[in-house]
Amino acid sequence: MKTESRILHLPILIEQDEDNVYIVSCPVFKGCHSYGKTVDEALANIREVIDMCIEEDKEKVSGINRFIGFREMHVSLKSATI
Repeated sequence: MKTESRILHLPILIEQDEDNVYIVSCPVFKGCHSYGKTVDEALANIREVIDMCIEEDKEKVSGINRFIGFREMHVSLKSATI
């Protein structure tokens, strides 16, 4: 029996905290977060978490929206609000 493979294109958000730790999350899955000392370590860790999320909720995978991209928006803050 041949199993058909499907590729998911998932958004991964990468942030760096005040301790220089990389925080990663996949907003497609609730609670899908991880971290690492390097970007590569953080991405390897989030892959494991994504695999667990997919295994836990296989029905949701078929209804995932197609990821298009993201934009960074610059917003100026008035000095009084900081």
